[in-house]
Amino acid sequence: MALLAAFGLAYNFHRSAHWFWSLYLPMLAMAVPIKLAAFGRMRQFRGSWRYVGMYDLLNIAWASWVGSFLFFLAFFVIENFWTNRFGTFLIDRDDSGTRLRQSVFLLDWAATIALVSACRVGARLYVEEVRAGALEKQSRVLILGAGDTGETVLREILRMPGQPYKVVGLLDDRTAQRGRTIHGVEVLGTPDDIALIREKHVIDELLIALPSPTPRDIRRVVEICEGSNLRFRLVPGVADLIDGRMHVSGIREVDIEDLLGREPVALDTDALAGALSRKRILVTGAGGSIGAEICRQVARFGPDRLILVEQAENNLFEIERELRFEFPRLHVVACVADICDRPRLRSIIAGERPVVLFHAAAHKHVPMMEFNPGEAVKNNIGGTRIIADLAAEAGVAKTVMISTDKAVNPTSVMGCTKRIAEMYVQQLSARGGGSFITVRFGNVLGSSGSVVPIFREQIARGGPVTVTHPEMVRYFMTIAEAAQLVLQAGVMGTGGEIYVLDMGEPVKIVDLARDMITLSGLRPGEDIEIVFTGLRPGEKLFEELSMEGEDVSRTTHPKIGIWRHRPEDFDRIVHGIDRLLSLSNDGDAASIRHELRNMVPEYQPNGLGE
Repeated sequence: MALLAAFGLAYNFHRSAHWFWSLYLPMLAMAVPIKLAAFGRMRQFRGSWRYVGMYDLLNIAWASWVGSFLFFLAFFVIENFWTNRFGTFLIDRDDSGTRLRQSVFLLDWAATIALVSACRVGARLYVEEVRAGALEKQSRVLILGAGDTGETVLREILRMPGQPYKVVGLLDDRTAQRGRTIHGVEVLGTPDDIALIREKHVIDELLIALPSPTPRDIRRVVEICEGSNLRFRLVPGVADLIDGRMHVSGIREVDIEDLLGREPVALDTDALAGALSRKRILVTGAGGSIGAEICRQVARFGPDRLILVEQAENNLFEIERELRFEFPRLHVVACVADICDRPRLRSIIAGERPVVLFHAAAHKHVPMMEFNPGEAVKNNIGGTRIIADLAAEAGVAKTVMISTDKAVNPTSVMGCTKRIAEMYVQQLSARGGGSFITVRFGNVLGSSGSVVPIFREQIARGGPVTVTHPEMVRYFMTIAEAAQLVLQAGVMGTGGEIYVLDMGEPVKIVDLARDMITLSGLRPGEDIEIVFTGLRPGEKLFEELSMEGEDVSRTTHPKIGIWRHRPEDFDRIVHGIDRLLSLSNDGDAASIRHELRNMVPEYQPNGLGE
């Protein structure tokens, strides 16, 4: 096109155009290979037109100069050689209409620069201006899974215009699928090829479209893609695909729970319905993460009345509003109350007469309670004693107390106070004061103040992500699983038991941090730094919560065990609690820790109390 424009300008686009047949076409046969060779040698075909800039335009000008010079040189070498041997070749010496005007070479050089640059600048303008709106909404994605699920997702994306995804290719574990196309989209390789494919095709997101992906499957994909700056999304379940309910809008981001989650809990729904249906249920700490989820799970069984007790007004407002919306026929009673306020609690329990009481209210933050041991004593021990006493006084059929793995050989004030609360309700139950059951479990993913929300906030700020120690491990379960197992244990218990929930395999906190950074589409150690800050007061590297130890016996439920506990002297526990409560308002932390240790000999403070 540049050579044609050069001839047209040189000959003023004369209609006779004798030059076209006798000059342009023969010279075109020389110009194209020479310029292609020059541009190829100078790597002009490897640049991205979408990101062309001034540096690229200068390189185009330089390549055009080289190409035009070689073309000019080749033309006159061939012309002179031919003329000397056979006579006139292209240049007509008799001034006929086909005489070559040598300005063609200069015009061709300028036209080459102009047209090649215009093509690339035009491509960039098209992307940035014409398609800007569409590109902002579309992500370039790979679909992992070239089977029925992947085909369904791809067909749905292609069928609907304006979707937020542009499918670049497919991935599949089956190497035989490589190179095949589905709806015109190629299977580019296996998940192991993700790094190369991402570099070649500029991928933004990976859509996991496996039939029934397990947490192990998802973890494997995330580990392979670590450091690739990909975001991850998960398609709905296979049941939705079969029923035709799958829509692109249902595709969601892969969450850390998808990596650490486990198989759904098998519940004895008949037993739960018998214990909860048409009964009055009271939940303390109803606005907290665990308390709120217990309320949601209980509401499914249609209790006669659900009484919510919570000190934090806003939290109580949110869970009450949610329950009223989700369960419009449920009778919800919201009570703002502090569990340390005996008169207020007596009024609520005596007035509402609950049949089952779930006690989830507690101070749970380990470092915070190290600095405020008196408050931990008042709330975790004193508040629990008030709840237990009033439940026994009102004849509550069953009281379920939520405890923690930190109560096992505690090193923190929080863990020790929860252990004393366990001791009190156990011995009260043994004395015939009612049916009291304790349920222990470890960390809950996504609960208020837990490590997952903290990591999310740190990643959103651009880091660093702070981890206390590279070897720190914790047990994790989801909020829903914890609440379901609490309900199940509560139904199983007859009084005095301490149930231990199966928390699965422990997880390194630093691995959790890396996974969350990767799921955010960033690279651990490059985009987001991980900083080790050292153990905080009261913390320990390993929590002791196992279903396999000699202190735990199995139950009929595979995920619930019973901890074999030693007998305690009830009067000693009562006197110890009285002493702790008398010390709690004095602010004498050392005296409080000393008394805690008297009551729980295995308490070994490792922080402020050392």
